[in-house]
Amino acid sequence: MENEILTDRQVRLARYAKALAHPVRIYVMEILSRQSCCYSGDLAEVLPIARSTLSQHLKELKEAGLIQGETNPPKIKYCINQERWREARLLLGELIAE
Repeated sequence: MENEILTDRQVRLARYAKALAHPVRIYVMEILSRQSCCYSGDLAEVLPIARSTLSQHLKELKEAGLIQGETNPPKIKYCINQERWREARLLLGELIAE
């Protein structure tokens, strides 16, 4: 029943909104939007949270497609997925403007 009434747009918007529904994730997106990429270790130095907690937040953003990670052992470099970030901003803006 749910699949019959929900549009793909609504499902994508909900996924982005869920991924952004924590202040730490918003902070990470703000950092990444001001620079091309960032290593998870650098983020861990500026955030007063455990590395494992940061890892979970990064995982949520990555699963939503908002960021992408590139592993260069022992580091992981994260960047904004520009296409998905543009879409998320567009969808959120449309919702707010309604």
